[in-house]
Amino acid sequence: RIHFSHTEFVLHGFPGIIHRKLLIIPFLTVYILLLMGNFTIVHRIHAEKSLQSPMYYLISILLLASIACTTSITPKFLLGLSFGLDRISRAGCFIQMFSIYSITTFESGIMLSMALDRYVAVYRPLRYNDIMTKRTLVLLTCVSWVRSAFLVSPVVILTFSAQFCRSNVILSFVCENMGLLSLACGDITRQKMVGLAVRSVITLGDFSLLVLSYSTILYTAMKIATSKNRNKALNTCGTHLLVAMLIYLCTIISSIIYRMRRSMSIDILNLVSATYLMVPATVNPVIYGLRVKEIRKCLRKSWL
Repeated sequence: RIHFSHTEFVLHGFPGIIHRKLLIIPFLTVYILLLMGNFTIVHRIHAEKSLQSPMYYLISILLLASIACTTSITPKFLLGLSFGLDRISRAGCFIQMFSIYSITTFESGIMLSMALDRYVAVYRPLRYNDIMTKRTLVLLTCVSWVRSAFLVSPVVILTFSAQFCRSNVILSFVCENMGLLSLACGDITRQKMVGLAVRSVITLGDFSLLVLSYSTILYTAMKIATSKNRNKALNTCGTHLLVAMLIYLCTIISSIIYRMRRSMSIDILNLVSATYLMVPATVNPVIYGLRVKEIRKCLRKSWL
């Protein structure tokens, strides 16, 4: 029986790159652009009276969640590259892991809430303001967060219970389930199975619900008599669906590649993690800024 287990890890992302400090430039640039883009949209939503509606509040919550997720990762990685502060305690590693997975699951719940919001807007337009109240928004947000914590906690707890008697060097810039389990000793079948099951429920389950919801909404929108209202509904739903597809596509690709990790280089796996965690958060405000007419008008007005 193994009793020894590391209490501290070293995050060593992109180990195959000789001059790792050069990674500060792309990661810092992307992080600054991400913060600027997301905060700009969130600020306009809360500053403009014309954007004071449930749909825009849900968009702002989604963008704030993206900021929170990347902020739980990027500053630590940049400090590690700049000053060698790449050590992280076992507890700190699992807090980071819980933060990443719970926030990404929360984002998925918010996107389901957006689908519900558009469903009410299309199917019950006259009762929309009565149904989608501030109380409803708070309830949807709380349910999304409780659901994410409920789904993610078993994965984190089971991985935390494993013993890490091999190397304490995590060949990644972030504490992720598969990266940690590669350092574990003993039988980790249960941890792997639970992790796969939870990820399947979140990714495939939520994405299937979203596709079904938006298909129904778009089918109904096509029958709306007024072309102006129909085009508005199609554009809004199409934008939400585009954002959802970007997020889920990155998640699915990362899941597939991580299952093929033995045939992939560590640097490719790191790049996949960076893409999964940072690309949607960087691109989403651009999509909303360009495709949502009301947000685009407010941004143009604020810049003039």
